[in-house]
Amino acid sequence: MRLRALLDTDALGLRLLGGEDELDRTVRGVMTTDLRDPSRYLSGGELVLTGLAWRRDATDSEPFVRILASAGVTALAAGEAELGPIPEDLVAACARHRLPLFAVNESVAFATITEHVVRQVSGERAGDLAAVVDRHRRMMTSGPAGGGPDVVLDLLGSDLDLRAWVLSPAGRLIAGSPDAEPGLPSAVCAALAGEHLAAVRTGRRGPYRVAVGGTTYSLFPIRSSGRGTGTAGAAVTTGAPGAPGSRDVRETVLSDWLLAVEADAGDWPAERLDLLEGVTQLISVERDRRDAARTVRRRLAQEVLELVQTGAAPGEIAARLRVAAPVLLPGLGAAPHWQVVVARVEWDGGEIEGGPVAQALLEEILVDPLSSGPEPSDRIAVAHTGEEAIALVPLPAVSSEHDGSEAGLHADTLLAAVRDPLTAGLDDDGRLTLGVSASVHSAEGLRGALEEARHARRVAAARAGRVCAAGHQELASHVLLLPFVPDDVRRAFTARLLDPLRDYDRRHRAELIPTLEAFLDCDGSWTRCAARLHLHVNTLRYRVGRIEQLTSRDLSRLEDKLDFFLALRMS
Repeated sequence: MRLRALLDTDALGLRLLGGEDELDRTVRGVMTTDLRDPSRYLSGGELVLTGLAWRRDATDSEPFVRILASAGVTALAAGEAELGPIPEDLVAACARHRLPLFAVNESVAFATITEHVVRQVSGERAGDLAAVVDRHRRMMTSGPAGGGPDVVLDLLGSDLDLRAWVLSPAGRLIAGSPDAEPGLPSAVCAALAGEHLAAVRTGRRGPYRVAVGGTTYSLFPIRSSGRGTGTAGAAVTTGAPGAPGSRDVRETVLSDWLLAVEADAGDWPAERLDLLEGVTQLISVERDRRDAARTVRRRLAQEVLELVQTGAAPGEIAARLRVAAPVLLPGLGAAPHWQVVVARVEWDGGEIEGGPVAQALLEEILVDPLSSGPEPSDRIAVAHTGEEAIALVPLPAVSSEHDGSEAGLHADTLLAAVRDPLTAGLDDDGRLTLGVSASVHSAEGLRGALEEARHARRVAAARAGRVCAAGHQELASHVLLLPFVPDDVRRAFTARLLDPLRDYDRRHRAELIPTLEAFLDCDGSWTRCAARLHLHVNTLRYRVGRIEQLTSRDLSRLEDKLDFFLALRMS
């Protein structure tokens, strides 16, 4: 479609501010952004919509317009709803770069313009998705007539006979069309998310075609436009315009959703691929809206965190929690218990700010893996400070009926749900570590819970692996001490006790090390250990005697048993 046609559509509320000679340009898509550098999301031919949140002063207009012009953008439309009349410096910059500029009346929503452009462009390219884009307003509204991503997927099924699902980067099922019930198994979701993240990290262009369980899927990235307060907007805008970090895929790879379609898009015509890309844009708008809704919860978490860290009086913290509880657990009269989760995302080189990335990631993964839909995440408040993200997770009051060690989130369960897909996204240059506190029921316990979660995260960080987690249960065990033993001390201690046994095993093809491990695991019981190893008791006694002879230790003494146990754990 032509720019002239947009200007002639009164319902869009567009007013031309410059570029009258360029109105015959073709519009091939639409994008909403408030990023200072949105170039990574542009492919050329777009009508760019912006609320001007990127503009801090008059000097920002020139670099922003230059980026759009270099990317081949067709035109820019700036909203008047927040800042009023369009600044003259933006008008002048667009004139210098011959980029047509429109003002959007404050009474017109960007979603209305997006709907019109997608419908017109889709209608020109193909008719098979006309019904989907024609009902775009249903997709983007909430309440009984809407439904967000679910409605989009429902229309994909009814109009194109496509089974499709929206997944989080950790493999959580966010939405699925009704005809796709009972949905994807959790293992398939995790596998698809991992394939998607691996493809993004290797620089492949979507859609990505993968086969899981004998079924072929096409995966379409759903990227945030940055208009909300999600990762893309929060992380990218932290850098200076044009800074290398502002374009790094690692800032968004762990938070962007994906659309999984049960089909092989390899033989699709270009028109249908373009239309599916348009559908991902529609879902992205809904994603941005939900990200923006997290602003209040993030602010509550930040306020509580600041009070806790500055040593505020418990009464003051309790008052803030009373404000937070109805927001995070609407409809529940009783004050909940709370857990604290601390996360840190670290990339090699250190040029990527890890706090915002970890914040958005926690908002995605701190949801019951068995639940579907985005609503459970509305009950999680996450703040970030420096390179660390801290989640305040409310637990319904019913959890108080259980022992604190059993209620709420568990580090091992959380780790099992997200480790495989997120490892693919972290590739070989990133690391995620998580620490989970016990539940507390009062403001007095929050400071201790925060320190407990931080200490658990440090225990997790001492382990091998791209994704590691530790919980409060482990802080009462020897494993709390082992990660912090200096490497030289660790090597000397284990070498003194275990190297003689390893040398003997290597020379004689014996099995003294496995025998020692089994003996300690059986608490020194000769009968149980012999049965486990399928040995005669006398053979076991011979091996244990050889261990004692080679190491000058006595396995009947508690101290020597403990030394061997720790050496095996540290080796």
